[in-house]
Amino acid sequence: MINHLPEQKNKQILITSVATGSSERNSNDKFEDKATSNQPISWQTQVADVITDIDQLLAILELSDIKSELYIPKGFGLRVPKAFVAKMKKGDPKDPLLLQVLPSKLEQAKISGYVTDPLAENEQNPIKGLLHKYHSRVLVTVTGACAIHCRYCFRQHFDYQGNLPKSEQLELIQDYIGQHPEIREVLLSGGDPLSLSNRRLFLWLDALEALPQISTIRIHTRLPIVIPERLDSELLSRLQASRCQIVMVVHTNHANEIDEHTANYLLQARQKGITLLNQTVLLAGINDSVSVQVDLSERLFAAGVLPYYLHLLDKVEGAAHFDMTQRRAVELYWEMLQQLPGYLVPKLVQELPNRPFKTPVDLYNHY
Repeated sequence: MINHLPEQKNKQILITSVATGSSERNSNDKFEDKATSNQPISWQTQVADVITDIDQLLAILELSDIKSELYIPKGFGLRVPKAFVAKMKKGDPKDPLLLQVLPSKLEQAKISGYVTDPLAENEQNPIKGLLHKYHSRVLVTVTGACAIHCRYCFRQHFDYQGNLPKSEQLELIQDYIGQHPEIREVLLSGGDPLSLSNRRLFLWLDALEALPQISTIRIHTRLPIVIPERLDSELLSRLQASRCQIVMVVHTNHANEIDEHTANYLLQARQKGITLLNQTVLLAGINDSVSVQVDLSERLFAAGVLPYYLHLLDKVEGAAHFDMTQRRAVELYWEMLQQLPGYLVPKLVQELPNRPFKTPVDLYNHY
């Protein structure tokens, strides 16, 4: 495994410097910040200290002049960790990381075909907290919390309050799995399962490992990308000790999300024997070029992560402005095949409602 990053500007982020509007440390700074000391700011502190105010975000990025293009959502509001903001370019309203989190007035447009439950998950929910769409695996929404609100999130309208499994549901989920011997893998999802404390997450691991039929536990998470410190030593040691194969699927859409600091944490996880995969959503104006996709695949591989899925956008209400045509997606995919080795080309897929699998996109239909 390659253990170095492509040459890039090191943007190891200081939480203190973000709060003061500085994206990099000046050599004349006299203060001591904990983010670069031997005791980095804990992930719990970073999750609690996120930006939820649009004016604050615009001030940090020196973009107050674009406020008229934005709105304040009533439900799924702005939420972004300061470390992620510090990877954004000041003064650039088209920054690819900023566009993923900034509530645009374009979200308010009502577009036919874009709905609140694009994957019909409410129909695949036999018991609270558990989705059974695929034959050999089930998904458990262990939390509704996320450290970051991505504007294209297909679960932004999901009824988490009605689906969060409480302690008594854990036994029901164990019973359900036991009654379906074909289930061999459990996906921990949400929300973001790594927003749980280690104590609560380990309870889930213990319960699933107690089921002999379960061979793989998969964790779908964005937290290691937006707050890398979440991959703390206690978590990594527990995952390494699991009797099950542990697969962690991170969510990264652009190479700028993986700086050296983030890559170091991912490599630590990889060195613990955790299989690291990545899924990306194709987003117009953010990662819809071959150069961006090639950079992302190479940056992921350098950080110990294999590209896994490249998703067409789920047609969720409010996200139509991120969508791109399937024809363009296929063209882009062929361009990627020309420039990348096969192991760095993710599968181009779309998730369709009431299908027992992710649907591969026909690469010859529009070629």
